[in-house]
Amino acid sequence: MSPDQALRIAQEGGLDLVEVSPDAVPPVCRVLDYGKYRYQLNKKAQEAKKKQKIIQVKEVKFRPKTDEHDYEFKRNNIIRFLTKGKKVKATVIFRGRENMHRDIGYRILTRLRQEVLEFGVVETEPRQEGPFLDMILAPKKWSGQATAAVPAPSGGAAEKISPGRRGP
Repeated sequence: MSPDQALRIAQEGGLDLVEVSPDAVPPVCRVLDYGKYRYQLNKKAQEAKKKQKIIQVKEVKFRPKTDEHDYEFKRNNIIRFLTKGKKVKATVIFRGRENMHRDIGYRILTRLRQEVLEFGVVETEPRQEGPFLDMILAPKKWSGQATAAVPAPSGGAAEKISPGRRGP
């Protein structure tokens, strides 16, 4: 039908004439309530946004001189993040003369990869960006379980001693 005729029909019904496909030959138009149409599009967009999963990336920083206990503590944090379904960015930061010993950073990240292998997979191999050496770990897909129990750190259980108490 002609555009004038379609526009008259839309005005009689108190609706709008909306061009749906301008590239088609002839162009395709619909008679509808444009305000209601926009509202429905907004609602669909909000529903889609609600259903999407936001992935958080946690960053754990190391130095080439990181002590063994600090390394274990950070490794346990990485395992905890991975079991909660978060990605982890492990970073080794080099300053000054430490830049000469990049191999130490690669060894730290290789060791970390081996120790968290059952909890996550390497998404991005270690790569150099200025004074940083980065590796991104993603959580493993668990069959039937969303999270797993975090293993207790090795070395046995330690007893907490309150500040006013002396001795065992």
